[in-house]
Amino acid sequence: MTRCPALLIAAPASGQGKTTVTAALARLYTRRGLKVRVFKCGPDFLDPHWHHLASGAPVHQLDLWMNGEADCAQRLHAAAQEADLLLIEGVMGLFDGDPSAADLAQRFGVPVLAVVDASAMAGTFGALAFGLQHYRPGLPWAGVLANRVGSARHADMLRSGLRAPGDWLGALMRVTTGAEAGTARVPGALLPERHLGLVAAHELADSQQRLDVAADALEGTPLGQMTAPDLQRWAVDFPLPAHTAVVPTLLEGRTVAVGRDAAFCFIYDANVQLLEQMGARVVFFSPLRDTALPACDAVWLPGGYPELHTVQIAANTGMQASLRAHVAAGKALWAECGGMMALMESITLADGSTVPLWGLLPGRVTMQRRLAALGPQQVAVAGQTLRGHTFHYSTSDCSAPVVARTARPGEAAEPGTGEALYGQGSLHASYFHAWFPSSPTATAHLLGGAGA
Repeated sequence: MTRCPALLIAAPASGQGKTTVTAALARLYTRRGLKVRVFKCGPDFLDPHWHHLASGAPVHQLDLWMNGEADCAQRLHAAAQEADLLLIEGVMGLFDGDPSAADLAQRFGVPVLAVVDASAMAGTFGALAFGLQHYRPGLPWAGVLANRVGSARHADMLRSGLRAPGDWLGALMRVTTGAEAGTARVPGALLPERHLGLVAAHELADSQQRLDVAADALEGTPLGQMTAPDLQRWAVDFPLPAHTAVVPTLLEGRTVAVGRDAAFCFIYDANVQLLEQMGARVVFFSPLRDTALPACDAVWLPGGYPELHTVQIAANTGMQASLRAHVAAGKALWAECGGMMALMESITLADGSTVPLWGLLPGRVTMQRRLAALGPQQVAVAGQTLRGHTFHYSTSDCSAPVVARTARPGEAAEPGTGEALYGQGSLHASYFHAWFPSSPTATAHLLGGAGA
């Protein structure tokens, strides 16, 4: 049994400021010398970039369906053994989704810190906080933090509306021009967004300064003034799971090259960790800048933002030729979502222009202004079930052979539904983002490992 303070940062809806508060907490307590480990509830790639920067440690996903309960328990136990504070950022609203952030909090006994955008309310803030706390009996509760507050008087109004004064953990002020005299405040666009979510931390030159501004603002709240001993009020027991999965070394002696740069950045840290546990040597390369693959046995081309870098992709004919030679030699290439898009013949952008791509797959991609697909998915690979999700703003027309189709949890795959898994020689590609730990055997198959 390992005991460690833990908080699940949730909200009544998306867009309330969960990511900012989670990253600010991580940065604040890391600056004070505490070892903070952060998790993200649900299959999100972008928020973890900020949490990794804030905490200085890898960020893993926690999802009772995608991971499974045992995997979540194992990750929490391992983190609690080495950390002074665990933070879990929720997903959407507290009770949204199945499973929801509330399900995770209740399963592991992690107290919920509710972040509420209070910019357009006063007394209703107390009703909302009361409802979040009591809607589900037995929900562990830490308190509430008001975000985007207009003034000290506004904060007093919000605080006075709470049934339990002890629930008040402070207010973060709403401004768009930075700091005002004597008061630390959070800029309105502290963490900028675009069509797939937040801009990743590594894309902004001032990311660390943005986190410090948020941490400084939080430091003035009751929550931010808590010391390490104070945090023990939220200590949780994280037992070692009764059965710990043994990872088969199906990639022993193989080198897996993983694309990683501004265009290909949707990478679960846990996926890389699993490849290493399976015996692989993992090397990274930039599909945008490098003109050839590193020496490797398999390539993983992850998702990201190829649509924002089409000129550079098309111009990198050296990487195009290297990928072609890799596949022609019968070596495995797994491309997911953005990685698959880059392998198509062309892409039609939102402005109607069409740009050539690398052309390893016979097909074309078209960007949409609205979300084309979103949600948890699973797919059968090598007789195993590989879990993950889909989230994309483009559609594709591809004539490569379809070897499988994804399905929603609890549903069977049907022709013409879900996401296509294309198989062309040693190349496999799909819009599907895979959570490798859900099936090491299926992962090894996609990467040409033992039994492939």
